[in-house]
Amino acid sequence: MQYQSENLPNPGPKLLDQVRAKIRFKHYSIRTEQAYTDWIRRFIVHFGKRHPREMGVAEVEQFLTYLAVEGRVAAATQNQARCALLFLYREVLAMKLPWLDNVEHAKTPKRLPVVLTRDEVQAVLLRLGGTHCLVASLLYGTGMRILECLRLRVQDIDMKRREILIRDGKGAKDRVTMLPLTLVAALQAHLVKVRGLHDIDLQQGFGAVYMPTALDRKYPNAAKDWRWQYVFPAARLSSDPRTQAVRRHHVQEQAIQRAVKQAVRDAGLTKPATPHTFRHSFATHLLEAGYDIRTVQELLGHSDVSTTMIYTHVLNKGGKGVNSPLDGL
Repeated sequence: MQYQSENLPNPGPKLLDQVRAKIRFKHYSIRTEQAYTDWIRRFIVHFGKRHPREMGVAEVEQFLTYLAVEGRVAAATQNQARCALLFLYREVLAMKLPWLDNVEHAKTPKRLPVVLTRDEVQAVLLRLGGTHCLVASLLYGTGMRILECLRLRVQDIDMKRREILIRDGKGAKDRVTMLPLTLVAALQAHLVKVRGLHDIDLQQGFGAVYMPTALDRKYPNAAKDWRWQYVFPAARLSSDPRTQAVRRHHVQEQAIQRAVKQAVRDAGLTKPATPHTFRHSFATHLLEAGYDIRTVQELLGHSDVSTTMIYTHVLNKGGKGVNSPLDGL
């Protein structure tokens, strides 16, 4: 996204271009690029369009305080703004300033995850249809994050071994999870429809898909290869925000989020469940079934078992897995 010169001082657009170039050089995601450039722009505008080289720790702390007090943003949002500004000074402006290490990190509150019971999961899934139901079923049946699911390519699914390869997950790590047997037939039927859509795109001169890490230059024909197509393609073609190439991207997570939110409401549930709740429920139900926590950790892709341990606090036995003495009367 380019910002016009009337919104920023003269060095603004050039500075944001430098930020984008550095982000792409370090292979950060398009979401990180959009978030960082937006925070840097807001920081500059907040102080009367002064160049960041003319500012320092006082302005950074004042801006972060403004976000927390007047903007009333969450701690995670404030920390994202902090990371964007630290990236600007360290990576783009190359200013080795000692005060950067002293900018405080907002303390994020520790909250227990929302978990649905098996009956509640079933009630929500029954109120979803088509692709929305298949995606939600995969989230619960595999423990994937929503973007990990939507970014699946055809070649990542092994029907015979009933395995799903999750590429470049959180922390740039690959892992393998199971493909639920109950979803094999539905997924095969879904891929038949996707193959037909891909054939139509090819006939119309399209059919290329986004390829990670410049693989399209190394393998020029791979972008149109069936194996590289998204399992859950979008209904419409769209232009790439970086290259402007017209391609068929994957389904946007907002569509799944809206569908799940409506299904939760239709099921009469009061829990604030989202698509990510299926991942929490997956982990909790596996632990309830007696699976080893290290196995659950590997399936979820957690780098530290302490992250997985949080699910032991929400097992269906009350607080910390202890039965109430009232139930023994």
